[in-house]
Amino acid sequence: MFKTQFLNRRQFLVSGAAFAASMQTGAAGTAAPAAPPITLRAAAGQAALRPAPFGMTPVWQYNGSVPGAEIRVRQGERLRIEAQNQLPADTTIHWHGIRTPNAMDGVAGLTQAPIKSEDKFLYEFDALDAGTFWYHPHHNSAEQVARGLYGPLIVEEHDPIRVDREVTWMLDDWRLTEDGAIAGGFGAMHDAAHGGRMGNTVTINGRMAQQFAVKPAERIRLRLINAANARIFGLDFGALSPVVIALDGQPVTPHTPDSGVVVIGPAMRVDLVLDMTGPAGAVMPVTDVFYNRMEYKLVDLVHDATPLRNTVPDWSMELAPNPLSEPDLAKATRHEVIFNGGMMGQGMMGGGMMSMMNQMRQGNMWFINGVAAKGPVKEPFLTLAQGTSHILSMENRTDWPHPIHFHGHSFRVIARNGQATRYQEWQDTVMMAPDEKVDIAFVADNPGDWMFHCHILEHQAAGMMGVIRVAPQA
Repeated sequence: MFKTQFLNRRQFLVSGAAFAASMQTGAAGTAAPAAPPITLRAAAGQAALRPAPFGMTPVWQYNGSVPGAEIRVRQGERLRIEAQNQLPADTTIHWHGIRTPNAMDGVAGLTQAPIKSEDKFLYEFDALDAGTFWYHPHHNSAEQVARGLYGPLIVEEHDPIRVDREVTWMLDDWRLTEDGAIAGGFGAMHDAAHGGRMGNTVTINGRMAQQFAVKPAERIRLRLINAANARIFGLDFGALSPVVIALDGQPVTPHTPDSGVVVIGPAMRVDLVLDMTGPAGAVMPVTDVFYNRMEYKLVDLVHDATPLRNTVPDWSMELAPNPLSEPDLAKATRHEVIFNGGMMGQGMMGGGMMSMMNQMRQGNMWFINGVAAKGPVKEPFLTLAQGTSHILSMENRTDWPHPIHFHGHSFRVIARNGQATRYQEWQDTVMMAPDEKVDIAFVADNPGDWMFHCHILEHQAAGMMGVIRVAPQA
């Protein structure tokens, strides 16, 4: 049985225990400006990640659950969230994909001091964009996220598309021992130098999924969030035909994904429209097929015996655009960004095996433009004038994929390997395949020092991060 919590400005609600209900979103509330802040309390606890007869797993969690309570507001509303730290360690909260003021971004050592144990911090910002976002620590995040500290943040459109039901799935994997505890070894050199910390137990909303109940001819809006440290999901819905309507919270031209597989890297989000076209009583598996010879069934979609209607609806899937600044490509300044490092790749910036071993002894395994960033990073590798347009021409010279995340901004993915992208999609985290070149374009319109990093969290911790400064206008 599953539980999901929902928070709005007025209330803290716990849903019923049924699995289907646990993955369905709750109704939003509109709060008065004077409403008290939402509380997110980070503390150690227990979670039933695995079904009976397995026992509980010690985790770190927000407000007593994994994932933390779903925060849901309307576009344009102001969010006030008090982070309370009852962990035996410092922490912060980062609002992934939300365009916050710099002081609210939640990056320890860059935008704020870490929140000490038994201390608290008030985050306050406006929800400028509608879409699917999430929250997690940005202090020792490779360990804290792996222990369970994350939750969904949904900003509703003023005029949402019509669906029968809306569902949020937070996908994660956990590295568990035989007795169900979270394995140690955070920051292990092998993980950092290869593909990151991969788990052996996959969950949806904090539970190993078995069945998800649907009705024939039902239309569902499925919000997918990848909270895993390193796992890339490639979801195959079989005979169903999912339609992508948003990426990283930003609307995109509705389309079916390549080969029918929905690929979602760490930290990324994908909104789908999923029409249940199976017959009454059908059991249709959703499988994860991303890794060759490591395929597995994620969950069964179990169709009810009674159809919702005779046929699936023909309602519009187009979402209204968010108020993002359009980059001027003709006037944009181009910057080269090169990613190096890791095992089996092009080594440590061409320094040879001896240089690589020396760097690895220092824990530096990944590089952005020749620099491996360790600990709090304060000096920017790029300084951009506020209000100007830019293209980052990025090249992945490694043998590993990297989901590259830019804080405080969304960007258009305009080209891959020199070819213009079909949808010119807005994103905040872009997946780069090994040896791939990707061009992204944006307006540097949010002043401050912003993290730019790989969201395979072990890669970030081992050097693949930097700072881009947006210098405010005089």
